[in-house]
This record gives sequence, C-alpha cells and structure tokens, in this order.
Amino acid sequence: MKQSTGYLHLIVLGLTVIFCTSTGLPLQAAESIEGVKSATLLAVQPTNQLPPLWLVAPFITLLLMIATGPLLFHRFWERNYPVVSTGLGVLVAGYYGFLMENGLSVLEHTLEEYISFIALISSLFVVSGGILIRIERRGTPLFNALLLFTGAVIANLVGTTGASMLLIRPYMRINDGRLKAFHIVFFIFIVSNIGGALTPIGDPPLFLGFLKGVPFFWVLSKVLLPWVITVSALLIIFIILDAKAGVGDLRGIESIEGGGGVRITGRRNLLLLAGIICAVFLDPAVIAGFPSLQELFHLPFGIREVIMFMIALLAYKFSNQEAFKGNEFNFEPIKEVAFLFIGIFATMIPALALIADFAKTHASELSVSRFFWLTGALSGVLDNAPTYLNFFAGALGKFGFDIGLSSDVKLFANGVASSVSGDLTSDIYLMAISVASVFFGALTYIGNAPNFMVKNIAEQADVEVPDFLEYIYKYSLPILLPIFMLLWVLFFNY
Repeated sequence: MKQSTGYLHLIVLGLTVIFCTSTGLPLQAAESIEGVKSATLLAVQPTNQLPPLWLVAPFITLLLMIATGPLLFHRFWERNYPVVSTGLGVLVAGYYGFLMENGLSVLEHTLEEYISFIALISSLFVVSGGILIRIERRGTPLFNALLLFTGAVIANLVGTTGASMLLIRPYMRINDGRLKAFHIVFFIFIVSNIGGALTPIGDPPLFLGFLKGVPFFWVLSKVLLPWVITVSALLIIFIILDAKAGVGDLRGIESIEGGGGVRITGRRNLLLLAGIICAVFLDPAVIAGFPSLQELFHLPFGIREVIMFMIALLAYKFSNQEAFKGNEFNFEPIKEVAFLFIGIFATMIPALALIADFAKTHASELSVSRFFWLTGALSGVLDNAPTYLNFFAGALGKFGFDIGLSSDVKLFANGVASSVSGDLTSDIYLMAISVASVFFGALTYIGNAPNFMVKNIAEQADVEVPDFLEYIYKYSLPILLPIFMLLWVLFFNY
C-alpha cells in the first residue's frame, strides 16, 4: 500500500509539472523566498543514498543544448526545446522516484521550488509588462550608467528580478537605434545580479541566510565595500565601451522631448508590484504559525504562490492596454523560461545532492579562498540558493556550529575565532560565501533567473544579444573574472 501511494504521488507530481508548464497561464529580495524548502532539505537533512555520478549527465547535456542549440541547430531547438528540457528532467525524476531512497520527498520539494520560482517570475513579468516607463532622454554613456546604478540600488528593495523586469524595457527604449550586445550584458551583470547583494530581499541565498538567523543588516555592513568596488568597476568599463560604441558625440545628455523627465503609464500596477513583494513573506518560514497549504492539503504550493498567480491574472486582465502595447508585451519570454527551467530544476537535483555531500565531508579542509571560488563557480551554473546554504552549513560545521540553530548562526555571523582557522574569524567565511553566491550568478545566462528573462525580452525586441557561449567567453570571463580575482586578493585570500 505504501509503495502504491508513492507511485500515486509521483504521478500527481508529474501531472502538476506538465500542467504548470503547458497551460499558458499568464504567467529569480522579492524573489528571495524561492527554493527555501528544497535548499534546506539538501543542506540540513542527511540522505542515506547519494545519486550516481553519471546521473549528472542529463544536466550537462541540457546545458550543452542550451549553449549550442540556438547556434548550431536553431530550427530544431526552437521547435523542440520544451520536449528536450522536460524529457531530460523526466529521466532524472524517474530515477529519483523509483530508485532513490527518499527520492519522492526530494522531487516534491523540487516541485515546490519550481512552482514558487515560476509564480514569482511570471507575476513580476506580467505586472511589469503593464507598467510603461518613458524616460524623456536619449541614452548616453553617463546617463545609461546612472540608470544601471539606479537599478542596482532598486534591486535591493524589490529583488533582482523585480528591478530587471521594471527597467529593462525603458533601458532598451532610450537606447533604441544604438543598442549593442554589451548594453544587455552589463544590465544583466549589474541590475540582474550584483546589484541585489546588499539586503536579504535582493537575492535568494541572502534571504535563506536571514531565515536561518543572519541579522538583516549584516549583509549591508559586510558586503557594501565589495559591492561598491565591483559596481564601480563595471560602470567604468561600461562607460568606456558605450562611449566607443556611440556616434562620437559625448556632448552630454540630449532631451528626446519635454523636460527630460519620466512618464509612467499603468501606475496602478505599482500597487500590484508591492503586493507581490509583500506576498514573498507570506510563508511559515517567515511568519510563525502562518497556514501552510503543503501541510494542510499536501499541495506543492502555498498561499504565497496562489496570491502571486492571482496578481498575474488580475494584471493581465486589468492592466493599461496602452502600457502592454508600448512594451510590446507577449508571453514568449516566460514560456521559454518556464520550459527550460523545469528541466534545469529537475536535472540539477543530483548535482546539488553531490555538492551537499562534498560540503559536509570536506568543510574542514576548505579555506576561505576555496569557499569563495567553489561557491562562486557552482553558483554560476546551479541554483545559487542551495549552493549557498550547503556551503554555509559546511562552514558552520567547520567551527562546530549547527545551521539548524539560529543562535549558532548569529554567533557565526558576528565572528568567532577558531583554532582550526588560526587568526581568522567565522564572519569572513560567511562574507565569502555571500559575495560569491550572488556575484557569480552573472557568469552565465542560467546563473540567475532574471538573466534568461532579460535575454529573452531583448531577443523579442530584435536587440542584438550574445549567445550562451559568446556571453561567457566574450563578456563574463574577461570582464567579471578579473574583478572577482581583485575581490579575492583584497578580501578572501586566506
């Protein structure tokens, strides 16, 4: 009977996934709650059975397909990416469901994570699509840099996804006719990733740390200087590139029309945006005693996700149509994200499990440098929320602390000495993990949810966008890696 019930749960999970990705509902800290349960499961609860190493092959295959498909076999990929992504995901889900101990529990938590992710991304996508921001200035190097810096600051208040969805269209609009690939890339670098590193609201891993006991303003106090150095360096590089790409006219900012102000159509959607951000916190992990649909009715979503989907529906039905038209709104970007990320979420389950085991068993051997580079490298291609939490748990264990005890987490964040680490205090480890998990998300399109969304929105507007591999070898490695090495030398070379 127990085995039959398990199979029934697997079938229900599969049907729910198919429904969420194929119904076309209007449908990456506002976004920060996503992945809390599955990340916690992987980091805190020991598993009796690790997946075989070869089970990582579907994840690697999917990454290679995403990287090469649009370039080498564009027509096939455009028509079949939903089948490829979900098919590879089903392979891993099937192995976990039928052959892995506690596999159904892992799948259930992954499904919850995916639904939470898609609820947030889709609701922000629809709501922001109904907000038309017209900046009555032409894009110039200095003004573009100011807009990117503004986006970086805003990302700490509405999350990197919220800031990206709100600003990407006006950013492209003021640069219409002079947009280059690097304009989109630097938007992803600054607004979609690094900008949101100063508050737990800004990015999912930081919110996980906050839920575990890291003080809310700890991030701001510890990460502000690396944030300023990185954002400043990127803005300087951007201004130089933008000046070279222009028409040779650096006389300043010229008005398009009017007094160079900002006009917003669809202001009522700002209230819906605030509703999404408030909904993020409607979870038992944040509010003690808050009703959990998962526990009450065994559903793979909670009240938060219901509210977000309702807001998306309301926004789609009642938003200002002029704003939708001005933003050239359509559902293609969210459709591609939904299908690709269901495959990514499913296929990376074994990779995350192996990382969790590595962090647990090798923490005592890891220096600050290794925590920084390992957390960063893995956050560039995997979900940075569980990556952060797993290495955080490992670092706590290195000092004899338990991630399940908020008192231990607070002591660790405030800095305690350890004979194992010489003169170093524990807070430098958390600082390294926090910076790496957020900053390195800019290394690839899949490093953070808004990266892919921004790419797709730009492509829908016929803007030049680098492909997956070009983004890495032409932009992220030559630009970001030297800056990250500078941060390592200045802060984490221990």
